[in-house]
Formats: sequence, C-alpha cells, structure tokens
Amino acid sequence: MEPHWDVLIAGGGPAGYSAALYCARAGLRTLVLEQLSAGGQIALTTQVDNYPGFPEGIDGFELGQRMRQGAERFGARTQLAEVTALELNRPLKTVHTSAGVFQGRAVIVATGANPRRLGLPKEQALTGRGVSYCAACDGMFYRGKTVAVVGGGSTAAADALLLSRLCKKVILIHRRDTLRAASIEHQALLEAPNVEFRWNTTVIQFLGSDRLLGLRLRDLLSGAEAELPCDGVFLCIGRVPATALLQGQLELDSAGYLIADETTRTSIPGVFAAGDVRTKALRQAVTAAADGAVAAHYAEEYLRGAQ
Repeated sequence: MEPHWDVLIAGGGPAGYSAALYCARAGLRTLVLEQLSAGGQIALTTQVDNYPGFPEGIDGFELGQRMRQGAERFGARTQLAEVTALELNRPLKTVHTSAGVFQGRAVIVATGANPRRLGLPKEQALTGRGVSYCAACDGMFYRGKTVAVVGGGSTAAADALLLSRLCKKVILIHRRDTLRAASIEHQALLEAPNVEFRWNTTVIQFLGSDRLLGLRLRDLLSGAEAELPCDGVFLCIGRVPATALLQGQLELDSAGYLIADETTRTSIPGVFAAGDVRTKALRQAVTAAADGAVAAHYAEEYLRGAQ
C-alpha cells in the first residue's frame, strides 16, 4: 500500500467510511485504516433496524461491507491494520500501524468507543444473544418480554424508559440506593407501572449457554444471592473511547473523548474527530455517518487552504 495520502482515516465504522466516501468524491486520495472489519462495531450486530434506507433492517456486517464498497467505488482504499501510534503535530501527519507507516496531510480520527463491560464469564459469548449494550439498537427484539437494565446514570435511566414502552417488564439493577440520573428521569421511572428496582445489587453471573436465560444477583448489603429469570439484559455502565493513543496530543474531556465541536475540528489543525470518539450528545450509527460527512468537508477545506 502506498505510504502517502491526502487523508488518512483511523477507523472503518460508519463515521470512517462516510468520511472516506465524501473525501474520495472530492478527489482526495483517501486511505481507511481499520483493525477488524468494515463497519467497526456495527459489524458485530446481527440486525440493524435504525439506519435509514433499510425498511426490513440489515445485518451489521453487510451494512459495513456496503459502506466500504460505496467509498471504494470513488477511489478510497482500505488497509486492515491496527493503529499503534500517531504523530499529529506536524503538517504531514504520520500513522504507525501493524501493516507499516502511512503519512497524510490530514487525519480523521474515527476510532469509536467501546461499551464498558462487566467482565463476567459468558458476557462476550452471549452478546447479541440476550446481552446488549444499546436499547435504541436492540430494544425492539424484546417487545412484550422481560428485560433487566444494569446501571444508574442517565443512559441507564433513558434506556429503561425506552424499554418500558416496549417490554412487559423492566428490572433496573443498580449497585447503589439511588440513581445518578436527573431527578426528572428518576421520577418518570418511578411512575412507570412496569419498572421494578433492585437497589444495592450487582450482577455476578450470566445464566444460559446458547442464549441468556437470566442473571444471578448479589445483594451488596446482605450478601444474599438470587436468580432473576429474564429474556435480555442491557448493560448501561458507560463507554470507553478509543483514545489511548491520543493522550498528550489532542485535547480530551474528563471521560477521555476527543473535544471537537460540530465542525469536528480538534485541537490540532488538520486533525478531525468523527463519530463516537468525540464529545457529543447521541452516539448512533446515523450520527456517526453524519460526523464523517462533516469531517470530510472540513478536511477538504483545510487541505485547500494548505496548498
């Protein structure tokens, strides 16, 4: 793969390939660096129902492949490689990867954010089989069923409220005796007739082999353990932005997300942040794709000014 490019894009999810599509259409020599597969985390989702244009839904892996094909139709290229280091403070940016060193006049960081996991056995094996991290993405699969939500922040409260409109019953499990969410969200949950609270409680085991059948819970005050049958569990305990390699170079917020406004510009000229990796209100595939288009616009503007 040639080492010199107009735009290097770190991450091949919806943000990365949307940026690649717009950059390539603008005539910029564009390379996407993706560690796993086109689509990023969306490729691990068996059914995507909230991306426009697919009325019957679409398999996440297929959606990622289509995004890649759309960008490559206009000349973007893809290198499957792990990014190991970035040097961004010079006019010519350098990205070190497991497949070699690449240089670009602009860089779009679209490395995303990973759901924070409980770290229990079976968690990974049951992901997509009863264990989920996004109610907006997967809630529809549990219509009329019983689900649990783990967490106590605003995301957990919002997901529990969304699920309460779809599911027969929602059990909110939190390790403390009150939510960290805003009082208005807390009140709305208290008033929902099908929401039950399990305070001072933590999940210690996922039950089931091929599919989640329930949870084993521990009361943190008494130490007593009990099983909770449920059809699904939504883990809402935060996300971890993929910004470890950027610490000390780009400005991050207290949670580790790249600080970039709606222009996607970061603290270094010529470096842009798109998708879940940046500070933003809503992290969904469609908002990531929108970020990618914006980042490509400002990258093109930056490169025109740098000529």
